[in-house]
Order: sequence, then structure tokens, then C-alpha cells
Amino acid sequence: MKVRIKFTKTGYMKFVGHLDTMRYFQKAIRRAELPVAFSGGYSPHMIMSFAAPLGVGTTSLGEYFDMELTETMPTTEIQQRLNKTMVEGVTVCSVRQVEDGKASTAMALVAAADYYVSFREGKEPASSWKEKFTEFLDQNEIIVTKKTKRSEKTVDIRPFIYKAEIQEDGIFMQLASASSNYTKPELVMDTFMKWMGEEPQEFAYLIERREVYADAGENNSPRFVPLEDLGEEV
Repeated sequence: MKVRIKFTKTGYMKFVGHLDTMRYFQKAIRRAELPVAFSGGYSPHMIMSFAAPLGVGTTSLGEYFDMELTETMPTTEIQQRLNKTMVEGVTVCSVRQVEDGKASTAMALVAAADYYVSFREGKEPASSWKEKFTEFLDQNEIIVTKKTKRSEKTVDIRPFIYKAEIQEDGIFMQLASASSNYTKPELVMDTFMKWMGEEPQEFAYLIERREVYADAGENNSPRFVPLEDLGEEV
């Protein structure tokens, strides 16, 4: 049985990095006494796949990982067992059974993600940034320089900003998140700040990831659906 787990990561847990989050869930699965499947070989490990690493300091309402079990169980029971082991700041929101052929792995499916970005108190831009953000998005191109360990390359990130709008005192963004076009909200915000003529400040943004999507469209027509929608309760 293959299941997809959706969970939140809030509060102090936002300071726990990706690898430690993986280790945390490995221990939680053991405490929940779930019949998790292990790989073969000399160094067996739990068969798990996390959808998209979350940056340290970022909260989330929609994180995912896939897990294989050696026997079939009701998805509600899996959710209840896991939640009994969760610490403050982590809650399992849903468990769905997924089919290998149809669903692939959570990591391979990721195509887009929703974010909400606001400014820390005292870190807001001095200018009327809300009006200027609309002007920023009206550009045909938003050129940035992406640095890697080996080189630098110039990229137009405007096609990778699928949606963006002012909401209350922050900005809602839906950004490309596939491995080939992964676009960080920090990159969008830093580029916007520089476009306004202001130097980005360290730790200026409060970022919350709200959902992660797969592309269920056909013929080059994207149709984003939450990863949990590719599975079902049993």
C-alpha cells in the first residue's frame, strides 16, 4: 500500500531543516507502529519520498511525503496514529492511498506551489510598495541572474510567476516548483525590491507555503491540482 501524507509545519518547527524533518517522521512512524516497508540490500531504509524541501524559517500548511506500507490499512487510522505522535507545530492533515502507475512519487510530481509573503515588523519598504508590485508584474520580462556552484546564468522568471496579487498586508504568489524551473519566493521578492531601487534586507520576509500542486493537464495546458487530490481515502 502506498500512501501520501499531507502535514503542516508551523511555529518553532519552521526552524527544523529538511533532513531533520525526514528523520523526525522516520521516528514518528516507528512510534506509531505503522507497517512501513523497507528497501533491500545491506543498508535498508524506509521507502519514503518527500515532495519538496522547505526552506528553514518557512512555515507551511501543505507539505507532503509518500510512504509504502507492507499491508493495507484504513487511511483514517494511519492519520490518527501519526497525529498521536506529533509534536506541537506538526499536524497530519490527510492521508490518501495513491497508485504507483498513476501517481508517481511526490517529488517527481511537483509542478507549482502557493506562498504568502509578508514583511517582518520594521522591515517594510519605505515606498508605496503595494502599488508598485502591480507595475513590477506588468513587465514582459523579469530578468535575474541565478548562481550555481559552477556557473551563473540569466533567466526570465516572469513565466514562472503563475499568479501574484496583494492580499491584506502581504503578497500571494503561485510559483513554478518543478526541478527545471523552481522559483523561490525570496528570489521574486528580492528582485522586486531591487526593481524599486531598495536593497533587500536580511530576514525581511515572513513566508508561508500554503499548497503544493501537480500538473494534471494535457497537451501543454497546465491544470494544477493539490497532490492529495491524486489519491483517495480508503
